[in-house]
Amino acid sequence: MRVASDHWLSHARRQPSPHQDERPNPQDISLIVLHGISLPPGRFGGKLIDQLFTGALPPEAAAALGLTGLRVSSHAFIDRRGRCTQYVPFHRRAWHAGKSCWQGRPDCNDYAIGIELEGTDECPYTKAQYRTLARLANALLRAYPGLAPDAIVGHGEVAPGRKTDPGGAFDWQRCLLAVLKAPPRRRPGERLPRNRPQAALPGDEARPAAGN
Repeated sequence: MRVASDHWLSHARRQPSPHQDERPNPQDISLIVLHGISLPPGRFGGKLIDQLFTGALPPEAAAALGLTGLRVSSHAFIDRRGRCTQYVPFHRRAWHAGKSCWQGRPDCNDYAIGIELEGTDECPYTKAQYRTLARLANALLRAYPGLAPDAIVGHGEVAPGRKTDPGGAFDWQRCLLAVLKAPPRRRPGERLPRNRPQAALPGDEARPAAGN
């Protein structure tokens, strides 16, 4: 897996989302935010996540899920079988983190790449998902010099009190070891972050076209 010159992944399904806009600085890509999502909550498979991220969720489904009027997207989504779909090219802003802050910098959508994993707080993520996530993270580390393994965080870390995903079921040690095992720029003496917060669940608010 690699990031092509147009900022789309090779070996990933493309499903362009209208829920995107320009980053304030397209060269500033310095954070990866991991999310967890399932629609309906706790159920896997189906078309609802695709429809949500592409603005095609039927009104009756949106109403039943409490998502009416929500305009969100993610750069990439990894389903339970490890299949990867990309919705937004990485140099553009996807609407995934909502109100957020990382190390004193607000508005994480401006400089972050959002990756959604199909899952919940309580249900362990699959081996296939960890394999694909490691490949994707390493492709991003190779493509964007501002990224590093210690800049891979959960939604709950950038929006504490509001979000918790990817949940307590997410194995941070497994994820980060898999990323560090591969070639991309490992810094001398770099250590794994120790205690990652637990995180959780569906969707997220994001930035409507007018911003939020």
